Amino acid sequence: MIPGMHTAPPPPPPAVIDGIFRALSDPTRRSVLERLSAKPASVSDLAADYRMALPSFVAHLRVLEGAGLVRSKKEGRVRTYELAPERLQVAEDWLGRQRTMWERRLDRLDAYLLKMKKERSE
Repeated sequence: MIPGMHTAPPPPPPAVIDGIFRALSDPTRRSVLERLSAKPASVSDLAADYRMALPSFVAHLRVLEGAGLVRSKKEGRVRTYELAPERLQVAEDWLGRQRTMWERRLDRLDAYLLKMKKERSE
């Protein structure tokens, strides 16, 4: 390795990325993440905006916490959730790698098609 040069960390296992995107696939969970991006909130504060039974809502929070997108802490009888933005970075990094891969593929396709067009016109 060249001194001063950094290598990118290896991508997380597919199961981690799958869990993040599974958690993000639900509109209720995405909405909860948006609320938590402003400030931490208790379960009851978060649940108040949704028309569902509390156990169903808590199941959404468990999915988010299982994916590492939120953290919770319990003080007395109140459980408070906060956003865990570092896990969102994992999803963003994965999307960035996909974008780069497809841009390269499309650039090669474009170059090939331009070459074919030029050869046909000669």
